[in-house]
Amino acid sequence: MTDWNEHVERILLSEEEIATTVKRLAEQIDKDYINEENVVLIGVLKGSVTFMTDLMRAMKTPTKIDFMKVSSYGDSTISSGNVNIVLDLNRKNLPSENLILVEDIVDSGRTLKYLVSYLLNKGAKSVKTVTLLDKPARREVDYTPEYVGQQIDNHFVIGYGLDYSEKYRTLPYVGVIKPEYI
Repeated sequence: MTDWNEHVERILLSEEEIATTVKRLAEQIDKDYINEENVVLIGVLKGSVTFMTDLMRAMKTPTKIDFMKVSSYGDSTISSGNVNIVLDLNRKNLPSENLILVEDIVDSGRTLKYLVSYLLNKGAKSVKTVTLLDKPARREVDYTPEYVGQQIDNHFVIGYGLDYSEKYRTLPYVGVIKPEYI
């Protein structure tokens, strides 16, 4: 059996640093949504699942959850530039709902910029975004998430839900993958 830890060049965020970051983000969201009802966390599948689970457990704001699945990557580490909705959001009360898109990492910004516009056009009351990791050096569009856990340099990262070719999601930390494994 492969030990994924051996494929990690270095750890960027330890389990403890992730927990502290998630708690801080939950507190910020709770503060901003203290008087709001109908808050829905929308996980952008698949990478956000681990982060979203920890985030919603750390929040005090009553929330609902839902998921969307989009694809902007082919079989490589480089975004195709096109956003394809694979699993759409179908909510009856969208005009009364405050949506918070939950993403594991923001690279080009294309996906979240597209999804925010798309969901507002579908009639959502409001749409904001929260990301565990932000790579502003890779930004291709004018987009900044409202809630950012950590900004990171331009490394290909794995762990804590982040993958490369469907591997490494189960690592409990965020690490930089060794180049020979890409």
